[in-house]
Amino acid sequence: MNPGTPCSTALPPIQTTLTRRSPAVAPPLHVLRCAAHEFGLTGLLLFLVVTAVRWLLAPGSPMAIGNLDVALAALGALVGVLLTSLILSPSGRCSGGHLNPAVTVALWRLGAFPGRAVVPYIAAQAAGSMAGTALGGLVWGPVARHAPIAYAAVGPAPAWSAAAVLAAEAGTIVAVTLMLGALLGRPFSRPLLPYAVGLATALIIALLGPRSGGSANPARQFGPALLSGNTTHLWIYLLAPLIGAFAGAEIWRTASALAHRDRARNALRSAPDAHSS
Repeated sequence: MNPGTPCSTALPPIQTTLTRRSPAVAPPLHVLRCAAHEFGLTGLLLFLVVTAVRWLLAPGSPMAIGNLDVALAALGALVGVLLTSLILSPSGRCSGGHLNPAVTVALWRLGAFPGRAVVPYIAAQAAGSMAGTALGGLVWGPVARHAPIAYAAVGPAPAWSAAAVLAAEAGTIVAVTLMLGALLGRPFSRPLLPYAVGLATALIIALLGPRSGGSANPARQFGPALLSGNTTHLWIYLLAPLIGAFAGAEIWRTASALAHRDRARNALRSAPDAHSS
């Protein structure tokens, strides 16, 4: 998601996904090396999310915030800053700092990430989610492992149906994908992407956290849901962001094709005028 330095001196970074086009084919060992960075980044993200939830929401915590909306707004701000920092870190510059399977899929469908790296990245993100969540439970003990914290697993408000949660979580990633497409399409705006992704994440957590759960990231919910046993809505949190990534990329590609066609038509219409002058 940012300008990168190579993972090795012999090979260019795969990532550059949110700043310039990646090569269509990357050497397998290089893909695995970059996926290993995604594993570490996602693991660190989940460990710190469990840590933040433990201190902001656990009863008896000296830092606990009683109002859920305020607590999730604070959590969103923390996670947004954390995510931006991880993207801009050396590991983030090497792998691209996706930390979200939906972002990986969106970048692939937008033509900014090699298809052969999608499965290794998603596998690394899922494994990192499990490892980071387990580490959070180990470090913070029963208070983090059991309700109400339960490894920081998210869930919808009681009034929200499965269909509403699916629509909200998918629609969020549609918007994020369109944002990625817009910023990727303008070289001068690409350096803003890490900050835009961090801000979008903060808003998603603050606004949707008390409602649909505000995950918008399969890796965010994968480890917490499995380790806590709170898997009732897991299929939604895994599927909805991927649906949103595919849908958002197709909307962007269609809109870009139509805009290109209109520009070509306008150029053809103006050509006779140019010749006559």
